[in-house]
Amino acid sequence: MEIFKKMEEHDYEQLVFCQDKNSGLKAIICIHDTTLGPALGGTRMWNYETEEEAIEDAIRLGRGMTYKNAAAGLNLGGGKTVIIGDPLKDKNEEMFRAFGRFIQGLNGRYITAEDVGTTVADMDMIHEETDFVTGISPAFGSSGNPSPVTAYGAYIGMKAAAMEAYGDDSLEGKTVAVQGVGNVAYPLCEYLHKEGAKLIVTDINKEAVQRAVEAFGATAVEPNEIYSVEADIFAPCAMGAIINDETIPQLKVKVVAGSANNQLKEQRHGDELEARGIVYAPDFVINSGGVINVADELYGYNNERAMKRVETIYDSITRIFEIAKRDGIPSYIAADRMAEERIERVRNSRSQFLRNGHGHDILSRR
Repeated sequence: MEIFKKMEEHDYEQLVFCQDKNSGLKAIICIHDTTLGPALGGTRMWNYETEEEAIEDAIRLGRGMTYKNAAAGLNLGGGKTVIIGDPLKDKNEEMFRAFGRFIQGLNGRYITAEDVGTTVADMDMIHEETDFVTGISPAFGSSGNPSPVTAYGAYIGMKAAAMEAYGDDSLEGKTVAVQGVGNVAYPLCEYLHKEGAKLIVTDINKEAVQRAVEAFGATAVEPNEIYSVEADIFAPCAMGAIINDETIPQLKVKVVAGSANNQLKEQRHGDELEARGIVYAPDFVINSGGVINVADELYGYNNERAMKRVETIYDSITRIFEIAKRDGIPSYIAADRMAEERIERVRNSRSQFLRNGHGHDILSRR
């Protein structure tokens, strides 16, 4: 892999490779863009087959966080970490404390949080070494696990997508095919079940599937069958790049709306969804509830304030569909445009500030 060429493609600022022999830590921190503020993004632990695969995931996820934070109106840039290892077997306290020291060494350029394969307890261990971490235990004044709030945001966004596709945002009687039944998808299923939706679920973790079947009366299918089931809505809530050449022809739904990051394997797959008349709720907007929630910790966490802001995901998704129709573009491009325009406005404002000589005034006071 030509790393600098890859970084130049989407103007990544920094990749940090972290290794601690004693604990077995092998981590990659990606800082994509800090125009709006310090990079905020979670730490994912996954048993990647190759180091190249881990790097690809880190940079894909890091850029996604830039767009997510910008679209959510947060004064934060985008970044992400991946730790190479099996989250069920390879974790230890020394690993996360070593990782915390690496974060501390970045001096605030990057703030981490929970993600796939990591927990609040892991964040607490990181917190032993740095304050640049969110989603820690409420005992430390934090909001705790952000996954239920991400689920709530995905549920709200799914209702907005249903309104676009069906002219009614009620999910009662709708069949939702949920891929993955993990920390975010399980509470999402709970919201859907309470509204009267019918659930079809799958996961590589058979125990998670059985739990959903018992709690919500869900129908279980094998992982490779979830794309072709008869349903109204497909909710990708596991790994990314699952909307691709192989899966799109199998879809029998009118809506794709789920919590997974980077659902489109390539941008052209968003065009293909549009061509097939499938309403797509852009992933980095619909799944922004968790980051909105943990970002509130930076101001002294207030649950009511955070949840009210999460509910604006409905309006954001609706606005994206309006932009898409107005400009004659697919929804994923409309979402990108909304985020990019905000970043550019701030970048231009800062440049104008410096051109007017204020930067010299600030430096002269130091």
